[in-house]
This record gives sequence, structure tokens and C-alpha cells, in this order.
Amino acid sequence: MENIKIVPVNKPELIEKTANLAKKIWFEHYISIISEGQIEYMVNKFQSKKAIKNQIDNENYQYFILEYDGESAGYFAMCVKDKAIFLSKLYIDKAYRRKGLATAAISFMSRIAKRDSLDKIWLTVNKNNNGSIKAYEKLGFKTEKTQVADIGEGYVMDDYIMEKIIEK
Repeated sequence: MENIKIVPVNKPELIEKTANLAKKIWFEHYISIISEGQIEYMVNKFQSKKAIKNQIDNENYQYFILEYDGESAGYFAMCVKDKAIFLSKLYIDKAYRRKGLATAAISFMSRIAKRDSLDKIWLTVNKNNNGSIKAYEKLGFKTEKTQVADIGEGYVMDDYIMEKIIEK
């Protein structure tokens, strides 16, 4: 995986790059799953420059850009909570899917979890996001429960909660 690089988002220009990636990837991927209005709302609320900066500065989130052959190909965000890593976001540009980027991100988090004696990595995924669910299953995640979360403006996130246990 020498052509994959994980870059910490720790400068304003990298926050802006991440927000731009989010807008591109979300509209490309989610348009068949949720409404355009909900995508716009969620990107503005959770993935704008302001939202990402706030999550990094005030909510203990770490963001990383995934590069493939020097190109920004996707990003992920994580946060340590209750002896576990919460994988908040993992989004890969359509042109770079199936190139090992998700595997690299999960391996990176697994190493951190082992190093810090954390029990698992967990995430939420839209119940209709079949491709991502299959990818997470291939990466060792199992569906543990469901969750419906009100995110405002009349929108909800109807998700599965998936977990990957970290072997000690």
C-alpha cells in the first residue's frame, strides 16, 4: 500500500480540502439513498469547514485525508469514546474505490486501538447504503443494533450500528 498515504488534517487548508471532498463525495454517493435536501443539510451541518474545525477543536475528533498516488481520494474521521474508536466518517471518491483505501484506514485505526488498549471500532451506516455495509462486513464489522437519530429540519439518520472487535 505504498501508493496510499494517510494525512492528518491539522491546518486550515487541509480542513478546506476535506470539506470540498465531503461535498463532492456526498452528492455523488448519497443521491440514490437520501434526498438532495438532506444531503445539503447534512454536508452543511456536519462537513462544512466550520463544522470540521469545531469537531477537531472542541469535540476530540481527528480527521485524515486519504491520498492515492498523491491525489486526495477520500477522508475519514475518528474519535475515541468509552474504550473504543468511533469511526464517524469514511468517504472515498468514486474514482478511487476498491483500491485499498478503506482497508488502510481501518488498519490505521486498528493499530491505534491495539496501542491504546481499546476494545473496538464502531460506526453508524445508513440502512440503505448496501455497498458500504458489504465493504464494512468484509473489513470485519458486524451489525450490532439499529438507531434512528433526529438530526433536525425534519431529517433523521436511519442507521445500523456496526462494530469490529479489536483482538488483543
